[in-house]
Amino acid sequence: MDYTFEIVGVSPVLHFFHEQQQLIERSPAPPVEYIGSFQCTLDATLESIEPVLWRHDWSWNDISATVVDFWMQNAEAIAFWKHRLADAGQGSLMVSRLGNADGLRQEFEALLS
Repeated sequence: MDYTFEIVGVSPVLHFFHEQQQLIERSPAPPVEYIGSFQCTLDATLESIEPVLWRHDWSWNDISATVVDFWMQNAEAIAFWKHRLADAGQGSLMVSRLGNADGLRQEFEALLS
């Protein structure tokens, strides 16, 4: 299965928590997961992904390979988000989106309808 990963922004913790609650209320197993991490590091990102795997039948090996690949190919974007997270100060998270290709397509289609 093909997975997709990208950093989508920085958010205050309470806002992220509220959005996550709304997402889970709409769908207990959403097709795409939004992941929050207090640090913009590969290790912190991988650690933040582990808790959501139970909702999906996703391959940890494939997901971790996708995230590592993103990290290796997007140094400039990662530096940008690391700086943005530092500027936001404590109480903010780096937000990433993780899902399989079908789930991402479903999410985009839902936005258009």
